[in-house]
Amino acid sequence: MENLQEWINNAIGTANGFVWGLPTVFLLCGTGIVLTILLKGIQFRGFFHAIQVVRGKFDHPDDPGEVSHFQALCAALSATVGLGNIAGVAIAIGIGGPGAVFWMILIGVLGMCTKFSECTLGHMYRRVDDKGVVHGGPMYYIEAALGTKLLGKSVAAFFALACIFASFGAANMFQTNQAAGVVEATMGINKHVTGVVLAILTAIVIIGGIKRIGKVASFIVPFMGGIYVIGALIIILANFSQLPEVVSMILNDAFSGTAAGGGFLGATFKVVMVQGVKRACFSNEAGVGSAPFAHSAAATTEPVREGAVAILEPFVDTVVICTMTAFVILITGQWQEGAPGDWLQGALVTAKAFNHTIPNFGNYFIPIAVFFFAYSTLISWSYYGERSVDYLFKGKGRLVYKLVFCVVAYVGAIWNSGAVISFSEMMLGIMIFPNLIAVILLMPTLARATSEYFEKLKNNEFEHK
Repeated sequence: MENLQEWINNAIGTANGFVWGLPTVFLLCGTGIVLTILLKGIQFRGFFHAIQVVRGKFDHPDDPGEVSHFQALCAALSATVGLGNIAGVAIAIGIGGPGAVFWMILIGVLGMCTKFSECTLGHMYRRVDDKGVVHGGPMYYIEAALGTKLLGKSVAAFFALACIFASFGAANMFQTNQAAGVVEATMGINKHVTGVVLAILTAIVIIGGIKRIGKVASFIVPFMGGIYVIGALIIILANFSQLPEVVSMILNDAFSGTAAGGGFLGATFKVVMVQGVKRACFSNEAGVGSAPFAHSAAATTEPVREGAVAILEPFVDTVVICTMTAFVILITGQWQEGAPGDWLQGALVTAKAFNHTIPNFGNYFIPIAVFFFAYSTLISWSYYGERSVDYLFKGKGRLVYKLVFCVVAYVGAIWNSGAVISFSEMMLGIMIFPNLIAVILLMPTLARATSEYFEKLKNNEFEHK
């Protein structure tokens, strides 16, 4: 049994290395740059409008959809604001060094434009049935980009299948694995117990669909995220004099790599860049094609408006929260502590960093935050996987999927950390290619729709409160 598990772990690690090579990095960065130029820096000029939309300024009660703009944002954020911010940042620094933070932030900024694009297209090509249920996701704009015949449907089906497996890996096993690890290390609660509790709580919510998911997420994300940010700010301000040195270290190491020291593995420029891009993608999921599932369900007749809301996700997730986590880890010197293998338990490393300045904050709040962030990610990603099952099997098999999803949550809690991380990364990486190829092919449609919408906005042609 041990030999089989070792063989599986090695096979997954090899496949993951292949998926996350330089082509994937260049595709993510290149697409983000091209979209930023084509859409005239939409992540900057559309930022204030996005805040207005989330506040409900343009809401209309008769608009088709299942959730509000705010609930769609929270549902998508609950799938991204989580262990990628707490554990993923620590893993990125542990493998790629401080310079990985630069690439995380850069991809976060470019990802704001990528998220806008894929969520606009997701809403544009969604389908609403006679019962008002939304059927959305990248599968539908992949069909539109490649044609609805054999090629389009085949690639869309491939994406849906990859999304189902990603929902089991990145959004499920990785979350419960990290949560169970940090809860056991700080509170002494057995991993089996954490796995069972998360599985049961997930089952309770996901049976209710996107409306219940949106309500739960709209509470968890602002509350837990707010406390986490406040804790990080306290540490950063308490050690403000070290901030210039940390920023300088990030910028210098971003292009030169870092020599090994302490628990740090050491990294070449390639490793630094790949780790930064990978972890940013793992954190905010820009380019993966996951967020369009949540945003497709938003109640509005304007796809570009919902795309604008999506701009806020990478900003909150990566530019703000991930950067704060990185500063906490680097300021406290925790990145140089421990053995190299300790970085696989990234959530625990982050907890220790918080403890450095705020005694017991990491021991008590971080495990609670990790638990609830993992939980919010589980319930949101279960919806993404469910929509993919709905697409592949024409409305059948959703209950079976939900049951399997809950069982996998328990398995992830007790499985090997290295294998879980590799499998999670690989599944997300596979989703990128069909999604971004479709986005690239639909760029003319996207640019035209964006230009028309913001022209109408400029001329005050939209009703608002």
